[in-house]
Amino acid sequence: MKVTVERSELLRSLGHVHRVVERRNTIPILANVLLRADRSKLSLKATDLDLEVTDAIAAEIGPGGSTTVPAHMLYDIVRKLPEGAQVVLESSGDRAALTIRAGRSRFSLQTLPESDFPDLAPGEMTHKFALKATDLKRLIDKTQFAISTEETRYYLNGIYLHAAGTGAVQTLRAVATDGHRLAQMELEMPKGASGMAGIIVPRKTVGEVRRLIEDDESEIAIELSPGKIRFTVGEVILTSKLIDGTFPDYARVIPLNNDKQLTVDKKEFEEAVDRVSTVSSERGRAVKLSLTGGRLLLSVNNPDSGSATEELEVEYESEPLDIGFNSRYLLDIAAQIESEAAVLKLADPGSPTLIQDKEPRGALYVLMPMRV
Repeated sequence: MKVTVERSELLRSLGHVHRVVERRNTIPILANVLLRADRSKLSLKATDLDLEVTDAIAAEIGPGGSTTVPAHMLYDIVRKLPEGAQVVLESSGDRAALTIRAGRSRFSLQTLPESDFPDLAPGEMTHKFALKATDLKRLIDKTQFAISTEETRYYLNGIYLHAAGTGAVQTLRAVATDGHRLAQMELEMPKGASGMAGIIVPRKTVGEVRRLIEDDESEIAIELSPGKIRFTVGEVILTSKLIDGTFPDYARVIPLNNDKQLTVDKKEFEEAVDRVSTVSSERGRAVKLSLTGGRLLLSVNNPDSGSATEELEVEYESEPLDIGFNSRYLLDIAAQIESEAAVLKLADPGSPTLIQDKEPRGALYVLMPMRV
């Protein structure tokens, strides 16, 4: 096999695939990237057995062939080569090594045969639809932060994607929750997605797909089979297993009758929470919101380091209320608000609070209060 390829193209493609490879592997082949040279194209593939990414780039081939080499090492080598370099990848069948040449640099990497490389067979795809890159980005950005990292509740370790709404008005809805906060975002139902079963897309997959979206104008093809999902972003194809579990009935925690409405300038609120939480303890992170009339008093009291308060003018006409929240969770949600003002719908100090943009943008957030 002999391949000549432009360094920037190879680096970009390796950037797409090498992230999937775990740094520590008990199975040697999973540390490798599969290189396959054929018909003026070099294709690259990497997998961790749950997630598989393939990419293809134009290259000068002569002759073709395939091999596998350590993914992170190859990426680091190409990254350190001079810009504009032509990279030559060469291997001969009788030696278990790949030679990499660029200018005066020469490397030789140990290889493993292609026959050892696993294939993540996707099975029959039952649904196929396309989303604009900007829409998929919003679906991910508005919910990703609320994905649980607690491995014992594995069914919360991803975004729940499903068809919502009734009759003619159906939407594609994404939901994520970690038990303390919930994020929900919905879009108009894309053609081909109606009737799809609810699926849980794993956290790692969500992160990789988000990184692949480089062109906001592009369209991303999404295909589903009972156990897998496939995203096609340009030449890059990402196939992933879905989380095999049942997502909880999240609708039960979304409050419908919270009658106390607080409207606050998003930027002022975010900055004030950030300032007062400077003195909060790493463990507690509690910030207290005291509401009376058109006034909001934010306060933090940390017995170990001190206290902080800040007052904001707000729109609030209900009876006085004191409620506490985790400041980091509050800031995570505030960062997602797109309008100039945020609306918090409250009930009492022990009930969940609903947070939305003043002008609805398809997203809503629920935050559980803390004792303060």
